[in-house]
Amino acid sequence: MNLKNIVIILDHPDEARNIGSACRAMANNDIKELRIVGKREDYDAEKVHVLAIHAAYIFDNATFYEDINAATADCSLSAGTTRRRGKNRKGKLLLPEEFAELADEITGRENAADKESASSAGGKVAVIFGNERTGLTDDQLDMCTLGVAIPSSREFGSLNLSHAVQIICYHLFRQNMKSSGKTDAGYTPLTLERLDKTVTNITDNLQKIGFFKLAGRPDMERFWRSLLARAALSESEAQYIEKTFTKMAGLSGKNK
Repeated sequence: MNLKNIVIILDHPDEARNIGSACRAMANNDIKELRIVGKREDYDAEKVHVLAIHAAYIFDNATFYEDINAATADCSLSAGTTRRRGKNRKGKLLLPEEFAELADEITGRENAADKESASSAGGKVAVIFGNERTGLTDDQLDMCTLGVAIPSSREFGSLNLSHAVQIICYHLFRQNMKSSGKTDAGYTPLTLERLDKTVTNITDNLQKIGFFKLAGRPDMERFWRSLLARAALSESEAQYIEKTFTKMAGLSGKNK
């Protein structure tokens, strides 16, 4: 996915502070292009900046439009967010993860413009959020090419504007990570080859202290290999386990 081709559009938001929070949500997920249906002078930039914190530049660079059609004219797809289904609403509402997969197909890859012609670099995908009080009206939703719904409680289904922006942007961000092969796990789980070394360390030390007879070792090895594989250990975790069993065997030897 090319997150540079994702456009967030706020249609006549009421609160400048909500715009600031939406900017922060966008920046959290590497999405930078904001468009607002309305007039810049209607919003207090200082209040936007207070909530946007270090993402205030997104509002400062935002462009303003008369209506959704004008704001999405250069986009290949426009998705209106709504929690209400109705006769005059979009027949099928996509879940955020389904929409993210569709956006992935349309936006191309972030480095495509460097390696391929501009025509194959992907198109822009817009996500439109309505006013905090009313959401998108039927007329506004008709200007969108599809609808996206964020599941929420039937008893209290209304989401804060910035929360809705965060949820959609997060799904787009996660889809980008998935399609680019990136991971946010923070470590690379051990291979089975490396894991076998930890299993050998465990069973060697258990055998030293007489925990099992030699005939029972294969069963013990299969148990630990299966258990530790499911745990998806990091290198540091494997080393800590090895040190624990090595020290345990050493202390057992001294006590004898």
